[in-house]
Formats: sequence, structure tokens, C-alpha cells
Amino acid sequence: MSCTVVIPTIGRASLRVTLDALLTALEHGPGPAPHEIIVVDDRPEPGAPLPLPPSAGDGVRVIRSGGRGPAAARNAGWRAATTEWVAFLDDDVVPEPAWPARLAADLAGLPPRVAGSQGRLTVPLPDDRRPTDWERCTAALAGADWITADMAYRRGVLAALGGFDERFRRAYREDADLALRVLDAGHGLVAGDRRLRHPVRPAGFWASVRAQAGNADDVLMRRVHGPGWRERAGEGRGLLRRHAATTAAGLLALAAAPAALRGGRGGRGGRGGRGAILFLVAAGGAWTALTARFAYERIRPGPRTPGETAKMLVTSAAIPPAAIRHRVRGLAVHRRARAWGGPRVVLFDRDDTLIRDVPYNGDPARVEPMPGARRALDRLRRHGVRIGVVSNQSGIARGHVTAGDVRRVNARVEELLGRFDVWEFCPHDGADACGCRKPRPGMIERAAERLGALPSDCAVIGDIGGDVEAAAAAGARGILVPTGRTRPVEIARAAETAPTLEAAVDLLLGGRPASDGRRRR
Repeated sequence: MSCTVVIPTIGRASLRVTLDALLTALEHGPGPAPHEIIVVDDRPEPGAPLPLPPSAGDGVRVIRSGGRGPAAARNAGWRAATTEWVAFLDDDVVPEPAWPARLAADLAGLPPRVAGSQGRLTVPLPDDRRPTDWERCTAALAGADWITADMAYRRGVLAALGGFDERFRRAYREDADLALRVLDAGHGLVAGDRRLRHPVRPAGFWASVRAQAGNADDVLMRRVHGPGWRERAGEGRGLLRRHAATTAAGLLALAAAPAALRGGRGGRGGRGGRGAILFLVAAGGAWTALTARFAYERIRPGPRTPGETAKMLVTSAAIPPAAIRHRVRGLAVHRRARAWGGPRVVLFDRDDTLIRDVPYNGDPARVEPMPGARRALDRLRRHGVRIGVVSNQSGIARGHVTAGDVRRVNARVEELLGRFDVWEFCPHDGADACGCRKPRPGMIERAAERLGALPSDCAVIGDIGGDVEAAAAAGARGILVPTGRTRPVEIARAAETAPTLEAAVDLLLGGRPASDGRRRR
């Protein structure tokens, strides 16, 4: 079967039994086994190797993604795959024994226009009582469209669209976003016949309050897909407007409380004191009524045990302000968000691209950023693009600087321009015939591998012909930003040029073209 299964995980001890059952079903179920199973270790600081269950056989490969969230972990998984199809599974699902055979049947013979196939999900609920609020929320997954608890995509479509949007750092909305982009690109999505169960995970007292962080992700969905995204994604209207009214009433009551207390202490008080008291009563009453309604709607369908009722009362008061706080945060973070696309990694030359060129510089005090460098880098960071540096440092081979000098200068660059995801420098001279010195592709290939990407997922920005030649040799996109030392012949040969770093970033993110009038080829 030309399909790879990708399973992101953060190695939760509570899910080792579930992961064991999942791998057992994949490797030993009837029908053709997947070409490969890739478990993506997304622990921020993995340390020791990820403990795999005993069922993990030779067909299981573990890669690391650096703790950047499920969207980035899935991207690392499909980029490491080589098959036509990539099937994504959550680490807490239990497939039916015949899942591999049914996956093969679901994918066999699909027309080229169909880009994805979704499995059928069930959420087991208790038989002896009504489900809790958390159990009902989990059960809603059974009716959700295109969720990656079990979703297979053509790898070519993922590559064309840039995969999952890594600005979604939580397991929320990243699957709906990808599905909408796939549909917008003219592809089809279908439901298959394979089945699996999604058990309800244990949740703490404040789980429903923490879940309000998704309101920030909803802002990104609206920015990218427009105001009608909820209907297109099969989502309901939501309760944000009511939460806003509840929060506003609560804040107004708090604001009126001091004046009302002063008026109450003064006996009859003046007209202002009576007005403050009436305002407090009105605002407090509105808050109480809205909160009581919300709590009742959550308590009524549940088991109504004392513990569940207490949880619903407390969290119903906490959810509205939490939802509004995350909404405001999303408006600030995603105010300039555009559709996900372009390269996932941008690699920069260092000297005369990011900082002024000081020949054989080993002194951090002499580092001076190029104009607009910080703005260009921060813009890429806001779009979820990973950034790195690939730099020839022949001064090491010639004895002018040491590798330690280069690292200290690089550290100063990070102090001035922000953190980079990867650094690569070549210590060789041109006579060494190494594979890493630009225009050879070695540094680009190593940087891409360290980030779990392919060279074709990268773009390279530099100021001389060797930078864009190295990009072409690696299969990456190259953009030349000429300076005074760039030769005219190098400019003429470059497939793409931009007058500034910021203009180069415009090209990568699909913005306005470079101002020098050259057309992108």
C-alpha cells in the first residue's frame, strides 16, 4: 500500500496503552500493512528517546519535531514520507482490527481530483449515566468534518499547499483550515468506510476554561477564510457574542461597585450615589442572569451530580472572560495574517544580507544589522516560517578567525535580530573542495534535515550568485538581494531578485512584487 501513517505524540504516559493498541492494529491487522509508520515525537525537550510500546516493530520510525504543536509535527511527518498517500492518526485513537485493509480499500481507485479521505469516528460514552459536559464535547468529534483523528491526504497536495498551518499551535482548527484550503484549490474530500474509536481522555476541573484559547485560533480562521468560514467548516455560530455581553456586564458591575458602596455608606446619599446603586443592580443582574442561563444549559443534559454541578457553576462564570481575553489576544497576534503558503523554511546568507560585511570578523562588537533585517525576520516569524543562516566562513581555514569567533559573532546577531531556528557555516576554503561551501548545496541540505524539512520546502536569500546557485543545486527557491559587491552578471542570471530584504519577504509571502520591475520566473 502506497501510504504512510503519521502519528504525532507528546509521549503522555497515560496514552501508552492506547498507542500500543494503535500500533498493534496498524502492523498486525488484516490486509496490506502501511508502507511505513512515522511516530513524530513533539516533546519540547525530548531528552531520552521516546518510549515506544512493545508492539512497535521494524516498520515504525520515530522523528522529532521540536515541540512546536500538532500542525508542525504532522508537517514533519508527511515531509519525511515518500508515499503517494499520508494518513494522519491521533495518538489516542483505537482503530478497528481491519483498519489497514479498509484504508487500502478506501484509497484504492480514488480519482485524481480527490485529495483526502476521512475515517469514521465513534466516541464511546457511558451506558449507566448521562455524559458529562467534557464527554459531550469529545463526542462532537464524531460528527466533525475532516478532522485529523483519521484523515488521509495525497502527499502531492500537501506539498502544493504547504501542509498544515503551523500558526495553529494547539490541536484545534488546523485540520479545518487545511480542508478548506484543499477544497478552495479545487480538490475533493470524501468519507471512507474505515472505523476507529476515540476514547474520552480524563480532563481536569478547568479543562473547559483552558479550551477557550481556541478563540484566538478562530480569529486566524476568519482572517484567512473570511467571515463565512464557520458555515463552510460545518461549525455552529458559537457563543462569543453572549460571552462578550456577559463579560461587559460583569466589568460594568465591578466599575459601579465602589461608587455604589460609597453611596450606601452615606445613608440616603446624593443622586449620583443612587444612580450608582441602580447601575450596579442592573449590571450585576444582567451578569447573573446570563451566567445562570449558561450554567443551566451545561448542567441540564449532564449527570447532575454534585461534583459536575459545582464544576459547571464555577467554570460557567470563568469561561466568558477567558473567551474574550483569548479573542482579544488573537486579534492582536493575527491582525495581519494571510493565507498559509510559501516556503516553510527561509535560509539567509549572513554577511551583507543580514549584517554589514566586515571581512573575517571575529569581534561581536562590530556586528551591524542591515536596514530592515529585523522587520523582515519578525514578519516571517509571525507567519510561522522557520528561519536559519547558511554562511561561508573561509576565514577559519585561512587562520583569520576561529570557529569560536564565528559562533560569538552569530550569538551577537541573535541578540540584535532575534532567535534563528538553525545555523550552518562552512569553515572551508574554496580549495578544500568540500560539499558545503556555497555554491554547493551541503549547508542547505543539512539545515533542511535538521528542521525536518526537504530542501524543496526551503527558500534561500543572499546577496551574491553563489547563494542562489546553492539554492538551485539543493532544489530550493533562491532570491538575490543585490548589494554594491553583487556583480551585474549575477543579477542577470538570478531567477528572482528583490531590492531589499523586506521586498524579498513580500515575494515569499505572496505580497507585492519587487520594486525593480523584475518579474518572478
